[in-house]
Amino acid sequence: MYKLKFNPTDKVPKVKQIVQSVVADIERGVLKNGCQLPSISELSEQYYVARDTVERAYRELRERGFITSVQGKGYYIQSKGEAKCKILLLFNEMSSYKKLVYYAFIEALKGHATVDIQIYHYDAVIFKEIIEKNLGRYNYYVVMPHFALGTNKADYLEALNEIPAEELVLLDKDMPDLHTDCLRVFQDFEKDLYCALQGLNDLLAKYHRLVLILPSDGNYPQEIALGFRCYCIQNNKEFCIKETATDEAPREGTGYVIIRETDLVELVKKIRQSYLLLGRDIGVVTFNETPLKDLLDITVITTEFEEMGRTAATMLLNKQRTRVKNPFTTIRRRSL
Repeated sequence: MYKLKFNPTDKVPKVKQIVQSVVADIERGVLKNGCQLPSISELSEQYYVARDTVERAYRELRERGFITSVQGKGYYIQSKGEAKCKILLLFNEMSSYKKLVYYAFIEALKGHATVDIQIYHYDAVIFKEIIEKNLGRYNYYVVMPHFALGTNKADYLEALNEIPAEELVLLDKDMPDLHTDCLRVFQDFEKDLYCALQGLNDLLAKYHRLVLILPSDGNYPQEIALGFRCYCIQNNKEFCIKETATDEAPREGTGYVIIRETDLVELVKKIRQSYLLLGRDIGVVTFNETPLKDLLDITVITTEFEEMGRTAATMLLNKQRTRVKNPFTTIRRRSL
């Protein structure tokens, strides 16, 4: 017998829950054209709801063209053509890199889904409100789970656990504390940076001191700092972590790992005002490619943002639920 996604204690009205469950399963392909739904009496008894509630839900579904009734036989799914699944994207912000993921995701869906996007600005309260408001309205919830530093994990894990595992997709960041079998396409920020720096050992050999510029006001993953420390310790490098390049005086024999482009510009200005030569006396490697970094001939380490979007869309359409580490690459230039 057909199983509704139904929660009697939910704030969502029971009629709306029944309608949303049936529509979602039609769009997902669980309920196909001609499938018979449980009778009003069966559904009423199975979920302990009033017959009038089920009748009102079926009436709405019939009026909207999702089902049809046959006298003396019951209610059946009525196809409205190829069903498109509905996807809600939840991003912490819409940066240029997020746009690469978004457009690649949309392109890879090839018109098989409609996509809405909402931004929660690293705020767990806003995130939770969006989830609560939209539960049951979409077939999939694609989430980039980046929250402000200091946010209590319970504040967002509770909201994520409300989403059924088969409907949840995590993008960009894995969440080991979320014990659900959902699709995940992610960066391993600690391991990616460590491996990228190891791969640049031949160029970093001439720098005895390394500095990571990791802004405290940007909500960047703290795993970046862990990967940096691990590399420096294992390679006997003097190192420090700073929040900005503003008070940094470039020193010969120092290599810099920079996250934010404004810090890159600040540091390059200081280097050009000194006797030091970039790529000989001072080294610079930055996160994520931009036209400016190409122009300045700056070495870049980056995840493949477009690949992340394509992989998530393809696996979602194929109903795959697994963990996929996104590729991470290095672009070698003369800044090292």
